[in-house]
Amino acid sequence: MSTTIEELLPPPFGLALATRGEADEATIAAADARARRWQSPAPFAIGSDAHRDASWAMFRDTFNPYKPSIIDWPKLDPEARDRLVSLPIWDIAVQTEGKARLRMLSYARALAAHASAYDVWSKAVELNGWEEGRHKVVLSHLVAVYGIALEKEPPYVEPRDTEWAYLVTGFSECIDSFFAFGLFELARHSAFFPPELVETFEPVIQEEARHILLFANWLAWHRRHIPWWKRPWFELRVLGVWAFLVWERIGIARGMDDGKAKSNAQDNNFTITGSRAVSDAEVSAAELMAICLAENDRRFAGYDKQLLRPMTTPALVRMVLPLLRWLKK
Repeated sequence: MSTTIEELLPPPFGLALATRGEADEATIAAADARARRWQSPAPFAIGSDAHRDASWAMFRDTFNPYKPSIIDWPKLDPEARDRLVSLPIWDIAVQTEGKARLRMLSYARALAAHASAYDVWSKAVELNGWEEGRHKVVLSHLVAVYGIALEKEPPYVEPRDTEWAYLVTGFSECIDSFFAFGLFELARHSAFFPPELVETFEPVIQEEARHILLFANWLAWHRRHIPWWKRPWFELRVLGVWAFLVWERIGIARGMDDGKAKSNAQDNNFTITGSRAVSDAEVSAAELMAICLAENDRRFAGYDKQLLRPMTTPALVRMVLPLLRWLKK
């Protein structure tokens, strides 16, 4: 879309974007803190216009104006660099952000052409797409700085079914972010990587929490505004998305076990081997899931409790955690 970030985020929300490079530490810390906390000035009912407007206000007000071009990447010793390069995520991470950006911008256009009640969601999803593009820039700078070789990126194709593409991206981020929160915390405490490198990614990880918070509230609002005769088809599509994501991850796991192509080793199911890749400590599945749950709660703690949180993945993990703990014994 042709909208600029300045148009989406007029002052005071977008003003700091241009001056981030010259901002002092206190200003940067204030921006980072603002990205983690938001409270609605008034109560609202789920599915109401006030709920829609509060979701957009949260996403707009918590925008973090960091600029990838001025990130000061820390110098790594050879051992730390080798560990970073060996992480089996870089190709899929860059490509996932590229696809997410295009899917969200495409869906934002579709929402803009919908009923006027969706205009607010169009702006929110467009900003979400802009931030996905910024994530891709961050990753591109990282792989360039540390000499990480990537495969040639595939062409990014505009989705024909924009709602399906947005649902796939949204639910996929809900799953992957939940586990990423825990792995990131494990990396922070393991000292497996320099603390400066881990902290460089902190704004990106918190942004993912904002993204899936926005998706969860769009989904709840959208469900209440679908005509009754379209709701069964929409819920079938949601089930289809979950089936697709489960099948995709089973395929990824099989590809890794078979040791097939390099592209199969680059996966978005990083939790299969993630704890060993970010820490030299032995961490059981039960311990990792407990960390993921605690970090998931912490990441969302600063946002208004009236806003809905993604619930499916945390609920499933809470169900299986007693079994994992029993198996560990």
